Amino acid sequence: MARTFEDLVAEAEAVPVEGWDFSWLEGRATEQRPSWGYQRMMGERMGRASAALDVQTGGGEVLAGVPKLPPLVAATESWPPNVAKATRALHPLGAVVVHDEDEPPLPFAAGAFDLVVSRHPVTVWWEEIARVLRPGGTYFSQQVGPASVFELVEYFLGPQPEEVRRKRHPDDARRAAEAAGLEVVDLRSEFLRTEFFDVGAVIYFLRKVIWMVPGFTVDQYADRLRQLHDRIENEGPFVAHTARFLIEARKRTRA
Repeated sequence: MARTFEDLVAEAEAVPVEGWDFSWLEGRATEQRPSWGYQRMMGERMGRASAALDVQTGGGEVLAGVPKLPPLVAATESWPPNVAKATRALHPLGAVVVHDEDEPPLPFAAGAFDLVVSRHPVTVWWEEIARVLRPGGTYFSQQVGPASVFELVEYFLGPQPEEVRRKRHPDDARRAAEAAGLEVVDLRSEFLRTEFFDVGAVIYFLRKVIWMVPGFTVDQYADRLRQLHDRIENEGPFVAHTARFLIEARKRTRA
């Protein structure tokens, strides 16, 4: 029996959204994964590093899945519930979690790390990344690209101007990295299919990924959510497309 709109809304509003674990969406939404396999590639680089930093670690889920961590590992996170969750996940593995507001400067000395990683950072302070890297050190990151899931964003916010749709473009990331003194050695991007099978999945997603529809609340968008519920019930999953890019940059060594 199909669940009512009210039941789906109540469930999605009640579930906790701390951390970066999307397992609650299993069976309710799907997201095609990039072909490169970020966690595997990141783990390979971690295995060769002596000191590493994970910026904006979320709940520490990705870092905790690395098979072999370097002797020295630190992670930063800004949201207090995530800081607590990451601490529980990473302290037993020997990693220290630092509460950081995602504003420069990073709370580490210059040249402290030979590897800095970040999965889906909200902001990237390229000069700070370059500062905390040792000469020859590597920044390795999977990031959200331009107009990601904008079918959903524009369903709620209406058509967005081109300057908004183009934000987070990989070409801009390349230019910013190079301006900070890094050499980009790998840059690739993909557009991937995402499906939402019920309105509760949409609500959970927008509560968790708060920058998609800033200030999102069920009350504010109640009419659009009910229309979306009816649309999914009658037409099937809501389809959107995520944009992802992988960037690897190396700090130049001095002559």
